[in-house]
Amino acid sequence: MSFVRTTPPRPVEVTAIFPELAPLARPAIRLHPRQGSPSVGDSSVGGPLLWPAGEPWPHCEDAHLHLDTGSRRSPTEVRLRRILSSRWSPDGPAPLLTPAEEVLKERDAAWLAERLEAGPPGPAECPVPMLPVAQLFLRDVPLLRPPGQADLLQILWCPYEHDPYSKPATALFWRSVAEVGDVLATPPEPYEADYQGYVPEPCVLAPEAITDYPSSLDLSPELRLMLGDWSRWQAAGPAVDSSYAEHPAEFYSTHLGNAPGWRSAGGPLGGRTDPDPRYCAVCEAQMIPLLTIASFESNGDESLSWVPQEDRAAAGSRYAHLDVSQPTRVEVGSTDNMQIYVCPVSPGHPHTDLIQ
Repeated sequence: MSFVRTTPPRPVEVTAIFPELAPLARPAIRLHPRQGSPSVGDSSVGGPLLWPAGEPWPHCEDAHLHLDTGSRRSPTEVRLRRILSSRWSPDGPAPLLTPAEEVLKERDAAWLAERLEAGPPGPAECPVPMLPVAQLFLRDVPLLRPPGQADLLQILWCPYEHDPYSKPATALFWRSVAEVGDVLATPPEPYEADYQGYVPEPCVLAPEAITDYPSSLDLSPELRLMLGDWSRWQAAGPAVDSSYAEHPAEFYSTHLGNAPGWRSAGGPLGGRTDPDPRYCAVCEAQMIPLLTIASFESNGDESLSWVPQEDRAAAGSRYAHLDVSQPTRVEVGSTDNMQIYVCPVSPGHPHTDLIQ
C-alpha cells in the first residue's frame, strides 16, 4: 500500500470505564478506500480484478426487480457524470475532457444511441455481467481467513436490486494468486446499472488494524443498562462530552462502538433494527463478518471523530468532504451498509449478506 490512514485515538479507553466490554473486543481492519488507479495486482474497491483469462466472468441469472428505468445508467455514463461533476464550477467554463475521458464519452454516446433505437428498456435481461466490488489480498488484509492455499478474495455484485430485500446479489471468489496465470484483459460490463450507487468508483486502500467493539444493539440488556449510567462515564472526566449526560449510551454508539466505513472482520453491523444473526445454510454455524461495504466512511458531524488524522483538513472542506466520506460513491439500501458473512467452520460454505 502506498499511503497511510490513521484512525485518531478514541476519546476514552472504553474498557477502562467498562471492563465488562473487554471480552467482546474484536480485531478489524479499516480499509480506508480513496479514489485512485489500482491495478490488477492491488487490493482495491471497484478496481480491476486479477481474473484468470480462461475462467468465465460471473453473470447474474436471478430475476431482477422491475424498478423505474429512468434511474438506470450505463456504468460508462455513471463514471463520466462523476468526472464532469467533480470539475464543474457554476462560474467557470464547461470542463475539458482528457483523451481517456473523450473515449468514455464516445462509448456512452454509442450506448445511448443503441438504447434510443431499441426503445424504452424493460426488465434487465439475463444473464447480467457482475461488477467488481472489492479485491483483497491476504498480504494486505490478514484477517480474511481464506480456505486452503487461497490468498486473494474477490467480491462482485449484480448492479440490479433483487427480492426479497431490494439489494444487489453478491458473488464471492477465493483464489491463489500463484495459480492465476494470464489475466482477463477486458471483462464484460452490464448494459446498465439500476442505480449509480451500485457502480463503485476505483479506489486504492490503506488498511489499518483496529480493535472493534460491538454495536450497542448487539450488547446484552445488562451491558446496555451500564452504558446508560452517566455516573460510570463521569469517571472518565472531561473526555466525555457532558452533552451526552441525558443519553450517555449515544457517546458509546457514536465514538466507541462499531467502527464505521469499509472494513474487514470486526463485529456485526449496528443498524436501525435489533441484531439479525446469520447462520450457515450447510452446517448451521453462526456466521462471522467478512467485509462491510459502507455507503459512508463517516456520516454526520458527530462521527467525524472517526475521520483519519491525515484527512482531518479535507473533512472540513465542502468540496473535499465527499472524497473522504464517500470515496467509493457506493450507496446500498437507503444509504445503509451491507455486510458479507462467511461460515467460521468452512469459508467454502455459501456466504450470505445483510443490509443494515
